[in-house]
Amino acid sequence: MLLSIVVILAILPIIFIKDAEFGGADGEAEEAITEINSSYEPWFNSIWEPPSGEIESLLFVLQAAIGAGFIGYFVGYMRGRAKKSKVNS
Repeated sequence: MLLSIVVILAILPIIFIKDAEFGGADGEAEEAITEINSSYEPWFNSIWEPPSGEIESLLFVLQAAIGAGFIGYFVGYMRGRAKKSKVNS
């Protein structure tokens, strides 16, 4: 049920807000800083800039998938360990 609510909350804005621009928080923060202080210079620059937005999205999704896989493995391992200790007790 909780998963259904999350999916609905993710899909509803895409369906009902047709011409909305779904940008990231980094871009919004950069715009806000530029509005406050137009002469602001970042303290440092990125070491490597992805060649396109698609590559950047791919790397983000890959990072999320690895994290989800690790969490799923850990939860499954702990659940199996708990079941095993119940059987042995």
